[in-house]
Amino acid sequence: MTTLDRPPLAPLTPAVPARRLHRPLLVTTAAMAALAVFSLGAMAFDDRMLLGESVWLKPLKFAIAMVLYCGTLAWLVSFPHRGQRLTWWMGAVFAATAIVDVGFVVVQAARGTFSHFNTQHDAVNTIGQWVFMTGVPGLFLANLVIAVTLSWQRVTDRPTSLAIRAGLGIAVFGMALGYTMGFSGQQQTTDAYGHPVRLGAGHTFVSGQPAVRDGVEGMPITHWSTAGGDMRIAHFAGLHGIQLLIVAAIVLARLAPAVTWLRTERTRTRLIGVLALGYTALVALLMWQALRGQPVTRPDGETLTALGLVAAVTALGIGIVYALSVRALPAGRHAAVSAAVPPRASTPPMSR
Repeated sequence: MTTLDRPPLAPLTPAVPARRLHRPLLVTTAAMAALAVFSLGAMAFDDRMLLGESVWLKPLKFAIAMVLYCGTLAWLVSFPHRGQRLTWWMGAVFAATAIVDVGFVVVQAARGTFSHFNTQHDAVNTIGQWVFMTGVPGLFLANLVIAVTLSWQRVTDRPTSLAIRAGLGIAVFGMALGYTMGFSGQQQTTDAYGHPVRLGAGHTFVSGQPAVRDGVEGMPITHWSTAGGDMRIAHFAGLHGIQLLIVAAIVLARLAPAVTWLRTERTRTRLIGVLALGYTALVALLMWQALRGQPVTRPDGETLTALGLVAAVTALGIGIVYALSVRALPAGRHAAVSAAVPPRASTPPMSR
């Protein structure tokens, strides 16, 4: 008696194409990580200073920021989505521009002088400032195109998709805040060798615009100003809000199996929305505080009142989401629990 060969069974679920992280952005992320390590080592052996901080502190801060942001973009554009070719090219533009712009920061650190707002007329600085004038808008526009392309579509589960859209929007706002620094007024200072340097602007807003504002009083490690309103704080908070929102979405998903009221995607999406609005208000508050020339370490009554209002409205929003979720539990508890965590074999929405 012979046994007939049976055809292989078709897979129960369609194959999910493997996601490839954006290679140019990954290369840039690795290069920036290497720069961060190099800058830390250089700080230990090079004692030259600019405005009271190591010449290598700015390359270190830029390297860390780019590791976070380029790594996040590489992950984001790897999701299947409409307009993927456009976002790939914009990611490549962002990666290349980041290398060039941060490269100039490194060159100026090695020369012992300023990269930002430097008005000196030597050939290296003149070319570098032209690079900045063309490169920074390139970073901004590439990020803006990616944000707009992803903002109108769902690339993964609803809470994370909202975190991505809101985070990219906040990041665009944070990048735009960098342009406000150009209105802080000129400064007269010296480079690492004591040579006079005139800066066209600075990071710190101080009433009366004294000749030197940056580097007068600074916080530990970051050297953000405690003498005036430092726009770098709002700029930094805006750029990296996307990482916080994505982490929040991941944490909420991890808590969902154990916390009943978090088990529906709708509830977690609403919470991400509340957190995004609260964080946007916080970045706006930091911008407002800096423009008034007020140090972040010495908030006045108006700032504290505004901060309390942001915290209260955010807490109220979370409370409303909780109340709506608990109210819906008795009618749809079993459906909510079963839909909380998709089966392992399921595929993301954009891969079906």
